[in-house]
Amino acid sequence: MAADDRPQITLITPPTFDPETFSERLGRVLDGAEIACLRLSLATKDEDTLMRAADAAREAAHSRDVPVVIDNHLILAERLGLDGVHLTDGARTVRKARKDLGADAIVGAFCGTSRHEGMSAGEAGADYVAFGPIGATTLGDGSQVEFDVFEWWSEVIEVPVIAEGALTAELVARFGPVTDFFAVGEEIWGAEDPLVALKALLAPLG
Repeated sequence: MAADDRPQITLITPPTFDPETFSERLGRVLDGAEIACLRLSLATKDEDTLMRAADAAREAAHSRDVPVVIDNHLILAERLGLDGVHLTDGARTVRKARKDLGADAIVGAFCGTSRHEGMSAGEAGADYVAFGPIGATTLGDGSQVEFDVFEWWSEVIEVPVIAEGALTAELVARFGPVTDFFAVGEEIWGAEDPLVALKALLAPLG
């Protein structure tokens, strides 16, 4: 696959991590692979925990010129000097996020398996739209995004698209030609060496 056609990588943090030890693991991945964006996707609603985790991740990413977005927290994105938000409710809050954070912020929208939701998010001003899961999972209702959603999107829509959820090397090979980004997270953080796991996952891209 030609370098300019090769999908870029959004790295998703684990839902929980120790800021002190994780920043070193994160730094190793950021140093060893080309990462386009870091997405803070934390399970906690505790503001202090969120802020400490976000601070550690931001320092590691920004020192390597990697932008950082956070799931849904518009106020924290601004307060912590992050680069934008990743909205998990489809198109619903894209306009508000754009208005609150300004034209320069990154505003992305996860739209599940719905092409219509993705189009609405794009029209509302999202910088990218994410669909998932593309792999088989027992989470949620078990539904997966059809390949033809990405195929159609890549031919018709200019808004960049992210493929995510239960990625395997086989899926990376299949979806590589029809997606702009892969979002990778849980697939690698459980491994002893996340960088090695990431490289194995992305090996089909060449």
